[in-house]
Amino acid sequence: MADLFLKQSKQYAVGRPGYPEKLFQFIASKAPAHDLAWDVGTGTGQAARSLAEIYKNVVATDTSQTQLECAPKLPNVRYVHTSAVLTIPEIEQKVLAPKSSVDLVTIAQALHWFDLPSFYEQVKWVLKKPNGVIAAWCYTLPRINNNVDTLFGRFYSIDVEPYWEPPRKLVDNKYSTIDFPFEPVSGEGSTGPFEFAAETLMGLDDFFTYLRSWSGYQTAKDKGVELLNEDVMEQFKQAWNVDGGDGQKVVNYTIYLRIGRVGN
Repeated sequence: MADLFLKQSKQYAVGRPGYPEKLFQFIASKAPAHDLAWDVGTGTGQAARSLAEIYKNVVATDTSQTQLECAPKLPNVRYVHTSAVLTIPEIEQKVLAPKSSVDLVTIAQALHWFDLPSFYEQVKWVLKKPNGVIAAWCYTLPRINNNVDTLFGRFYSIDVEPYWEPPRKLVDNKYSTIDFPFEPVSGEGSTGPFEFAAETLMGLDDFFTYLRSWSGYQTAKDKGVELLNEDVMEQFKQAWNVDGGDGQKVVNYTIYLRIGRVGN
């Protein structure tokens, strides 16, 4: 996964939308204690920043040192560069998380890249028992207006489609088909996905930065294909401006959360 985002870490940090406070409030309400959270695949630290406002300590790990260098520096967040395949001894040494010591494990827009059987064994080992919580979420395509959305959908499904890695299909399916072998948290009858509406403001340049942060965009570029060529950018510009003005627009997107707990 690290190689897919290595070349566009700054675009990722600037262009990716954040996550709403209500998402973290919901997750925290399902975790009995708020001492230690482990944010896995933290990237440039979007989720770690919000977790730091709730949890006493946050360990945020990623396989890309370049992305970690773009993450916000906070007093109660410790960033750790790890290998792509972690072992239990490495978790103890690098994450400093002994068995049954973590209140919450989070994975934001990254679970689909993981070796799930191995990762879930580690999660079950590190979470407190009973009722340690794992929360993983993704988001799909943002919505702006009918003109941009129509063009965007075509760009995503036709132009970029050949360059997505197979795990991206799990995101397209809103994590509804991803393996998630955990028990429902208190008060919920399933592990989700639960939906959270979110919005952000973007100008057209921000929107292009977001598209350039995609792994599919970088894969195409590595193969000599510029997906955001002049013609495509002009089409987006016309669609963006069709309702008057080329300034910032409200961008809506939906977050799909899978959340569960470990038993005794």
